[in-house]
Amino acid sequence: MSTAAAQTDHPATGNRWIILAGGVLVQLTIGAVYAWSTFSKAIQADPSAIDLTKVQATIPFEVAIGMLFLGTFLGGRIQDKQGPRLVALAGVTIYSIGIIVASFTRDASDLWMLILGYGVLGGFGLGLAYIVPIAMLQKWFPDKRGLITGIAVGGFGFGAVITSPVAQRMIDGIDGFDTHPTKAFLWLGVAYLVFGLVGASVFKNPPAGYTVAAQTSAGDEKKAEQAAKAARDFTQQEALSTPQWYMLTLILTISVTAGISLISVAAGTATDVAGMSAAAAATLVGVMGLFNGGGRILWAAVSDKIGRMPAFVGILGLQGLALLAIPHAGNVVAFYILCAVIYTCYGGAFGTLPSTAGDFFGVKNSGAIYGLMLIGWSIGGVVGPLLISWLIGEDQAYTMAFTVMGAIALVGLIIPFIARPPKPKH
Repeated sequence: MSTAAAQTDHPATGNRWIILAGGVLVQLTIGAVYAWSTFSKAIQADPSAIDLTKVQATIPFEVAIGMLFLGTFLGGRIQDKQGPRLVALAGVTIYSIGIIVASFTRDASDLWMLILGYGVLGGFGLGLAYIVPIAMLQKWFPDKRGLITGIAVGGFGFGAVITSPVAQRMIDGIDGFDTHPTKAFLWLGVAYLVFGLVGASVFKNPPAGYTVAAQTSAGDEKKAEQAAKAARDFTQQEALSTPQWYMLTLILTISVTAGISLISVAAGTATDVAGMSAAAAATLVGVMGLFNGGGRILWAAVSDKIGRMPAFVGILGLQGLALLAIPHAGNVVAFYILCAVIYTCYGGAFGTLPSTAGDFFGVKNSGAIYGLMLIGWSIGGVVGPLLISWLIGEDQAYTMAFTVMGAIALVGLIIPFIARPPKPKH
């Protein structure tokens, strides 16, 4: 065992498991953004509430997803130069302030405040904070890169699972919140700020020459050393000059487009295709959040075992086949299974891509390189819901709509078969 390895968990360097816990806490906090549907349902087309139309009620979330990319782009570049803690603290603070600003929305004339708070500030702060743990933890866990980044972004997937029922209870059980459900944002924003700052406060990069912890087995240490030797440490500009960067970004774009198409219409599809009641459909949406979060961990761990590109073949292939089958699922059990597959694969792309980018381009500048790849999230997050809504239309053409979305995922299978790491720099 090398001296450097034996000193890895010395107090001067920090305990990487505490830093992982901080990363998960930050991701749980900002992942609450996916609880928007709970508020959207409460504030749209209800004369006793804020009375927004269906279109108006989607704008804040769409803006948040769009602003997310700007945050990840800037946050990735800054944290590579200034370190992770400052960027994460700034991100959770801006995100929390945005949620608090949204709490002052009272009627449709205040829609701009909801867009500014939840959408612009919330989305930008979310992006800043989201990219930091992903880039940082790859440096702390070179021996478990896929699994650990999967756990981190799994926290993001579970954020809404925790927040949605809490928010619903606040809306239903506190006087005045049923009339102005956005009041709940005030207390949620304060909670996000506290927990987010606690998690981000332990962030830091490992010291120069860091190797795997002393308790790591000899086999894992050898694997980590081999990975370190293979790391290319491309700059962002060098990564952008390779076709591989665009291939990985396209994989994410296709997976998000396909997966989020179901997510955006899951409740309506459950009632129209599987014959579920509105209450059962709402339960389905909540349960599927568990598969979204779990898929990030599962597929990331699988990719450590079978390789990154074979994992993406599984993610896109299973997602595509399940989307093709969804409109023909005439019973609740079959519908649940197919939804679980799609949500698991949707989350799996987010869990697997960070470590793939690290394998291809090294981890030194991973924040900037992977942060820019998340443009695929913004593109897919806008295109997927718009495309499937248009395809379903007033005629309820679910078969045609999901056939198109499934075909998109299956066509994307070509990319993992041809994508290979770029040649090392000389």
